[in-house]
Amino acid sequence: MTPKRTRLMIIAGGSGFIFVAVLLVAFAFTQSITYFFMPSDLATIRIASGTRIRLGGLVAEGSVQRSQGSRVAFSVTDGSGTVPVSYTGILPDLFREGQGVVTEGAFDAVSHAFVADTVLAKHDENYMPKDVADRLKEEGVWEYDVVGKDAIGE
Repeated sequence: MTPKRTRLMIIAGGSGFIFVAVLLVAFAFTQSITYFFMPSDLATIRIASGTRIRLGGLVAEGSVQRSQGSRVAFSVTDGSGTVPVSYTGILPDLFREGQGVVTEGAFDAVSHAFVADTVLAKHDENYMPKDVADRLKEEGVWEYDVVGKDAIGE
């Protein structure tokens, strides 16, 4: 084999290896991506049952209902839309009505209800993901009081 042909084979083999590696990484990312939505987004977008998403907003006033054991039902709202959520487990200490929350889970295929397996409660916008706080501010649901440095849910 000539040196030119050997070099060409090495370049072709390396390019093929890199192409396969990029495909494997892209496939792995598509399997682990969890998209973030607000309740008003879900009114316009159809999410397939079983697709994992993150749902963020405020816990709606008067929506928390505790059942036997550690089962809790509540609603997440952003002022424009509301999504009922079912969760089984221990809620964070900061979880309460009117506070920011990010839930992770999927819509049930039978009942079409959002079933969360993770609930993250936030006590003010300083600890809320920036996109959630910005969207709540745009909706007029969340204000930031600069004087008292407290986040106020309307």
